[in-house]
Amino acid sequence: MAKRSPLAEKIDQVRGRIAAACAKAKRDPSEVTLIAVTKTAAPEQIREALQLGVGDLGESRVQVLQQRAAQVNEFFARKQAHGEEGLPAKLRWHMIGHLQRNKIKIILPIVSMVHSIDSLRLAEELDLQAAKAEKRLPVLMQVNASEESQKFGVAVGAAVHLAEQIDSMPNLQIMGLMTMAELDASEKAIRQTFARTREVFEEMKWHKIGGGNLRHLSMGMSNDFELAIQEGATMVRIGTLLFGGKVADEEMAEE
Repeated sequence: MAKRSPLAEKIDQVRGRIAAACAKAKRDPSEVTLIAVTKTAAPEQIREALQLGVGDLGESRVQVLQQRAAQVNEFFARKQAHGEEGLPAKLRWHMIGHLQRNKIKIILPIVSMVHSIDSLRLAEELDLQAAKAEKRLPVLMQVNASEESQKFGVAVGAAVHLAEQIDSMPNLQIMGLMTMAELDASEKAIRQTFARTREVFEEMKWHKIGGGNLRHLSMGMSNDFELAIQEGATMVRIGTLLFGGKVADEEMAEE
């Protein structure tokens, strides 16, 4: 039997931990999507991850996303055309970093979802550019539930109102929320951040914002994804556990 690669082992371990966290929370593992954060990944690691069935890739830097998507999408299309086994049915890129309005045109043809809507001005510009591209773009609103001054994201108290405004935009489809817990916080503080985000999500549902499409909570990274799953995460953003580097590299930095 052929020896498995280090990345294959790591992906298996992460999937196992996701399944265990789901079991603890009495949830189905199919409810949680693993997004492989490519910030510290070498190009060959991204290609291998695809061949191991990981179809959701997250990137926080616009220029890098543009370069990588061009190469990786071409590789995926070629392998798919040859009927290679093990590939995911689809390849989806997620913009998980802070997005500047002047970079929107670059990412629109590439991404399946933007996780980091954090202001009305950004949402309006995204809606305008999506209309020009004749595209209805799935988006998540970023909530600063940990209340850290250096973090991007909408304040918890303003979140539902902004979500209502986004929901009225014809070329954006609000699908849920994204948040990050404080890196070195206690388990109690981390859980509180995720629980608070879940409360905003439930309030949005009560107001019928997003309708039946409101179903995603993008929460949890390499150091805290199990807690996030227990608090309701449907998407976890994992980079360090798969590709190395620091957990901070999974955070939302647009350089």
